[in-house]
Amino acid sequence: MSENTSPRPVGMGELAGKWGWFVGLGIIMLIGGVLALGDTVLVTLLSVIFIGAVLVVSGIVQIIHAFANKGWASFLFALLCGALYIVGGLLIMGEPVQGSILLTIFLLAALAVGGVLRIVIALRHREVHGWWLLLIGGVISLALAVLLYISLPWSGLWVLGTIIAVELIIQGASWVSMGFALRGMR
Repeated sequence: MSENTSPRPVGMGELAGKWGWFVGLGIIMLIGGVLALGDTVLVTLLSVIFIGAVLVVSGIVQIIHAFANKGWASFLFALLCGALYIVGGLLIMGEPVQGSILLTIFLLAALAVGGVLRIVIALRHREVHGWWLLLIGGVISLALAVLLYISLPWSGLWVLGTIIAVELIIQGASWVSMGFALRGMR
């Protein structure tokens, strides 16, 4: 007979007693988000440097993995990919302003492609209830891409920091709300 070693899910009653942890997490994230909004350029540059560092570490690990598996048919490919990660990471860390502009260009390309695809899907499926919401979402994504493009290179300096700040604020508010909801369940 096999023993079930997976952890038992925590019930809502148990979580209700720990509501303060959720509120505390939310408050810390809200504070972080507000501070990040205070200097979005700094947050952007720090996030780009962090991304560069992650690329360097990932490249090193990939090269180690390649040498640990030299008999693999894709050894050379894995080695080259690891080297590319390292070079890309070092370039981004060495020039974080240009790195932030490049990441913003990738973001605006994703917004543009995603926006156009959502618009096309919405227009092709007008018989589906709520198709216009998909259309509006696509138009907004496309408009954001155009605005980011028009404001390049300056948008590259603030967009990542702003996204991080807004994400922290939204998540912080969500955790605070969940914490107080749990408190009401006690």
